[in-house]
Amino acid sequence: MESELLKALLIAGDGRLAQAVAEKLRKEGQPVEIAAAPALDTGLARLSAHSFDVVLFELPSANAAGLFQVTFLATKAPGVPIVVLGPSQDEAFAVEVIRAGAQEYFAREELGQRALEPVIRCALERHLEQAALLREKENYFGIFDHLVEGIFRTTPDGHYMLANVALARIYGYDSPVELMASIKDIGRSLYVNAARRQEFVRLMQTSDTITDFESQIYRKDGTTIWISENCRAVRDALGKLLYYEGTVQDITAHQQTEMSLRNSESLYHSLVETMPQNVFRKDLQGRFTFANQQYCKHYKCRLEDILGKTDFDFFPKELAEKYRKDDQRVIETGQTYEIIEEHHPLGQENSIVQVVKTPLYGADGSIIGLQGIFWDITAQKLAEEQIHRANAELARSREELRTKNLLMEENLHMAREIQFAMLPQQYPVFPHTVPVEQSAFQFVHRYQPAETVSGDFFSVSALSENEAAVFICDVTGHGLRAALVTAMIRALVEELKPIARDPGMFLRKINSDLFTILKTTGSPMLTTAFYLVADWRTGVMRFANAGHPKPLLIRRSAGRIEPLVNASGKSQPALGLFEDPPYQTTEINLAPGDLMMLFTDGLYEVQGLNEELYSQERLIMDVKDRLQKPAGQLFDELLAAIGQFSVDHEFADDVCLVGMEYTGKPA
Repeated sequence: MESELLKALLIAGDGRLAQAVAEKLRKEGQPVEIAAAPALDTGLARLSAHSFDVVLFELPSANAAGLFQVTFLATKAPGVPIVVLGPSQDEAFAVEVIRAGAQEYFAREELGQRALEPVIRCALERHLEQAALLREKENYFGIFDHLVEGIFRTTPDGHYMLANVALARIYGYDSPVELMASIKDIGRSLYVNAARRQEFVRLMQTSDTITDFESQIYRKDGTTIWISENCRAVRDALGKLLYYEGTVQDITAHQQTEMSLRNSESLYHSLVETMPQNVFRKDLQGRFTFANQQYCKHYKCRLEDILGKTDFDFFPKELAEKYRKDDQRVIETGQTYEIIEEHHPLGQENSIVQVVKTPLYGADGSIIGLQGIFWDITAQKLAEEQIHRANAELARSREELRTKNLLMEENLHMAREIQFAMLPQQYPVFPHTVPVEQSAFQFVHRYQPAETVSGDFFSVSALSENEAAVFICDVTGHGLRAALVTAMIRALVEELKPIARDPGMFLRKINSDLFTILKTTGSPMLTTAFYLVADWRTGVMRFANAGHPKPLLIRRSAGRIEPLVNASGKSQPALGLFEDPPYQTTEINLAPGDLMMLFTDGLYEVQGLNEELYSQERLIMDVKDRLQKPAGQLFDELLAAIGQFSVDHEFADDVCLVGMEYTGKPA
C-alpha cells in the first residue's frame, strides 16, 4: 500500500474532513486519492460506479442507528474494507462497529495525534483474511455437500443441527433445509421402531461411539429403507454432551440380499428336514456336524447323540475305516463320490443303499467338510436308471447353458464394437478448408468402459462452418442396460440437430423424449449430460448442464482452472427424471489457448488407501500440475495418476474424457 496510490472513498457530512484525512495520509508518506460523498446513498452510488481500495465512513454518533448503517454498507459493498471514523475512543462501541461489519475503528478526536495509515493497512489485511476464510468455508461446504455418505449433527433430544445433501437424498427430501425443518423428533418421525432412538441414545451414553447401527426408517414419501449409522458424541472441555455427529449409509439393498440369503437357508433346511433321504454333514476330521430328522429316525437316535462323534463311534472298525477313506477321497479331490453299497445299521437288517458324498465349501472357496446323502434302494431296482437319466438331462442342460453363454458373450462383444463405432472416428475441422493441425478447435478424447459395454457416451460434431458442438452423458450403471440407453440418446442427439444451436432447448427436448421412452419401461434410469456449442470466429461458447459433473475450463494463458457453473448457480436435474424441467443456457467467452475438459464421474469416484476418495478438488490440483501440457498428454498422465491413487489401480466405473482446445482463428 505504501508504494501505490491509495484510492479511498470518504462518506462524511463534513466536507472539510476529506481534506484533513488526505493531508494526514500524505504527511504519513501514503499517496492518496480521496473521493467524498456527503451521505450513505451517494456513497453507495459511487461504489457501484467506481473502484476503491477502502471506504472511510464517518459516524456522527455512537448509537444503534450508526451500527445499522455500517451493516448496511458492508452488505452492499462486501468487496471493500471499511474504516469507521467514530465520535470518541469508546472501546465497547468500537467492538460493536467491528461486529457490524467494519474492519477498523478510528476516533476522529485522534486524527491529529494517532497515525491513520497503519489503521487503513490493518483494515486491508483483515479484509483479505476474511475473504480467504470465506472462500475456505465455501470450499468446505462444497465438499460437504458432494459426499456420497449422509452426514448429520443432532441434539441429544432428537433435533437436526446439520445435514448434507446426501442425507437429504437418502431420506427423500429435496434439500437439507427441508429435512431439518420437517423432522423435529427423530425418534418419532424417522425410525419405524421408535425404540431404536432410545437404544441409540443408550449406546451413545455408554461408549460415546456407535458403528454399523442398523435401523429401518421412514422416507419423506412414507416408504421405508434400511440405514447404517456411524456416530460419535461431541463433548466440551468439562465433559458436557453437546451433540451427536456421524454418517448414514443406505443399506436397503444389502438388507434385502441378507433377507434373501436367510430365506434361502430357511428353505434349504426346510427341504432337508422333509426329505425322505438321510442327510448328514462332517467336518475335515470326520466329526458329524449335522444330520436331518430322517437320518436320526433311521438310526433311532437323537441329533445330540451324533454331533461331534465319528463313524468309529457307531460302526465296526473295518467299516468305519472304509467310510473314512471314502470321505477323504471327496475332501482331497473336491469331487462328488457316488456308490451303491451294502448298509449295516446297528441292530437292524442289512440293506442296499445309494450314497452320494459331495464337498462343502467355505466362503473363501476352500473345502471345509462334506455332505452325504443316502437312501434305501433295496426295493427300488429302477433307481440307478432314474439317476442316470437325471444326470444325462443335467449334462444336456449344462451344455445348453454353456452354448447360450457363448452366444451371449459374442453378442456382448458385438455390442461393444457397435458402441465404439458410435463414438467419433474423426473430428471436424474449423473451418473445413484448413488442415487438421490448423483447426481453430482441436479435439481429443479418452474412453475406458468398466465392463464390455459402457454407460458413457459423447459426440463431437460441426453444426455449421463456424460452430462446433460437444455432447457428453453418463447413464447410471455400466452394463448392457446402460449401453442401450446410450444408444437411444445417440439417436436422439442425431435426430435433434435442427435445434442443437440452443443447448438449453436441446437438453430439454432430449429429456422430454427420454422421459417418454423410459416411462413405458417402468424403470427410470438416471442420465447426466452436458452440452456446449462454440463459435470459433467469436470465441463465444454456450452450454447447458443436466446434473453432470461440472467441466473444467482451463485458462492456460491466465494459469487458472474454472469449474463451469451455469448463470443461475443452481444445479439442474438429470435427464429422464422429470417430464419437462427447464434447462438454462449460459454463455461465456473463450480465449486462445483455453482448453475445455469434459468428463464423467467415473474419473474421480475412485477409492484409495484407507477408504480415501479421489475428490474433485484433487482432480483440479492434478490438472493444474499439468496445465501447459498438450491435451492428450494431460489426459494420459491424469488417468495414470488416478489409477495409481486407486487401491486396486483400476477404475470401478466407466471413464470418458473429452477435450476441446480453442486455438483462435486460423492463420
